[in-house]
Amino acid sequence: MSKIGDLWWVVAVVGLLVEDAWGITDARLVQGTNVNLGEALQFLREYDSEASRICHRVSSARWTYSTNMTDFNKRKMIEEQTLQAKFNKLSWKRTMTFDWTRLPDQMVRRQLKFLITNSRASLTDEKYNEIYHLISEMKDIYSHIRICPFNSQESLFCDLELEPDVVRIVGNSRNHMELAHVWREWHDKVGPPMKNKFMRYVQIANQAARMNGFLDAGEEMRYVYEEQNFEIEIAQTWASLQPLYRELFTYVRRKLLQFYGPFVVRPEGPLPAHLLGNVWAQDWSKIVDLVAPYPEFKTIDVTDEMLRQGFTPLRMFQMAEEFYTSLGLKPMPPEFWRFSMFEKPNDRKVQCTASAWDFCNQIDYRIKQCTEVNMDDLISTHHEMAHIQYYLHYSEQPYLYRDGANPGFHEGVSNAISLSVFNPVHLHRVGLFNENTDSYETNINFLMLMALKKVAFAPFAYLVDAWRYEIFQNGVQNMNAVWWELRLRYQGLIPPIPRTENHFDAAAKRHIPADIPYMKYYVALLLEFQIHSSMCFASGHVGPLHNCDIYRSREAGRVLSDLLKVGKARHWKEVIKMLTRGQSDRLSAEAMLQYFQPLMLWLKVQNRNETILVCNKQQNCV
Repeated sequence: MSKIGDLWWVVAVVGLLVEDAWGITDARLVQGTNVNLGEALQFLREYDSEASRICHRVSSARWTYSTNMTDFNKRKMIEEQTLQAKFNKLSWKRTMTFDWTRLPDQMVRRQLKFLITNSRASLTDEKYNEIYHLISEMKDIYSHIRICPFNSQESLFCDLELEPDVVRIVGNSRNHMELAHVWREWHDKVGPPMKNKFMRYVQIANQAARMNGFLDAGEEMRYVYEEQNFEIEIAQTWASLQPLYRELFTYVRRKLLQFYGPFVVRPEGPLPAHLLGNVWAQDWSKIVDLVAPYPEFKTIDVTDEMLRQGFTPLRMFQMAEEFYTSLGLKPMPPEFWRFSMFEKPNDRKVQCTASAWDFCNQIDYRIKQCTEVNMDDLISTHHEMAHIQYYLHYSEQPYLYRDGANPGFHEGVSNAISLSVFNPVHLHRVGLFNENTDSYETNINFLMLMALKKVAFAPFAYLVDAWRYEIFQNGVQNMNAVWWELRLRYQGLIPPIPRTENHFDAAAKRHIPADIPYMKYYVALLLEFQIHSSMCFASGHVGPLHNCDIYRSREAGRVLSDLLKVGKARHWKEVIKMLTRGQSDRLSAEAMLQYFQPLMLWLKVQNRNETILVCNKQQNCV
């Protein structure tokens, strides 16, 4: 492996944090016998250089395939990913020679711990290859599912894909029978073919976790948060959000009852999961036309104004860059403008999901987005560029610290920026929204739309990994029953048609078969409002939190910059403490509740004669 100098180590030492102060117990985790600090430092220097080089190769291959989806490019991408997997396994084996818990340097201990945990390299080569093959097969099944349209009499027309077809139908259709058909088709076709594969995946994942010193794979998933009481702290935040969610749920149920009638929606019961405008019922914003508090008042959509002003995708990215430079943050480097994909090309097949890319060489950062001139893509442009800002700010950190302070920070930061951009005040300031931003009705409409996006998402984001933890801990015997028990308990939702253990409905969400943790999205949801609140305070904002716009505030920019440049070099609780000016080091729902307080007061008035749904573990709802 290649050697590098000691400069990176000096940079990394800045902001050193003793992780033991946060109550982390590493005694159960496996380790070797080598306590030579010099050898550990040399290994980490070599790892930093080689891991960055391999990451660059994999990112380049992934980019090539994502922007030109040929079989040849796919094979090259798989080859590079296979080499990376082998490198990770070899690195794990080398790390395991150190008794890292006894090394005197806290930073060395922390980096070695990152290399050891959340790795399945402890498995034999046969099982290591098997689990990744299982995950690849499940992802392949998911991506190739096609369903039949409503009232189709011939299987020849069963060619509807998840995106855009299923997503569009579920978001736009108001025919409950069509919605039930699409929901059943998707869930019935995606889950059963991968059920046995998932059960085997659970078995092997647990074996790997136990070999690493954990009770099960769920405990290992939580360990990445470096906090013994993580589950308790997270549960407390959900308890704080429940009253707001229940008020929103109750209001939405009444509106859906008025639209669909009592044969479809029970007046005082759970909601069927197919009516909420989203395949997974995680985002309810597509039914805003059915539930808008003041439908006679214009909703915030500046697409027409953007078109009238002649916006182009390039102009949207330039506008986003100017937002960040107005805060005193970094302009996009030349490579960004040269290599990014801003529009969908016509001459080849590409993956259009918007994404931000770090090529791990401290030079090359890009965004891939099939941008259209509309408000949603304008917000997405700002969101993805926030990821690039994060990459740029922590680029001088060692490879293992080039990441968010915990798995939720990257999304939390990007979503916090979106709160300032998708905002009546900001859109008015930049000349895209010409309505009265002081109108009470306009503000309640806006908060309702945001609640349908954010508050409705909270219980889903919380329960996905709660289900996964349960399966890893207690087994796969009743997977589907547990899934719907949790969906009822947290979301108040039931399936539109009866389900059995022959089904595997959790697999309808790609993150489950793709082995992607989901608790990070719940953490990000809390963080986005905490970060937004802190930046607003720094900017001197006065008034409701949902009207805060940090545009052109250098003070808010300094708060954000200080957070970004730390990367993962310090424990996330220390970063939150820095963010909150020493007032707290905890994840909290307080800022989110403050943001939605005007809507909460409005909802309580609307629901004063309604029954608020509460479901317990026994699936009894009152």
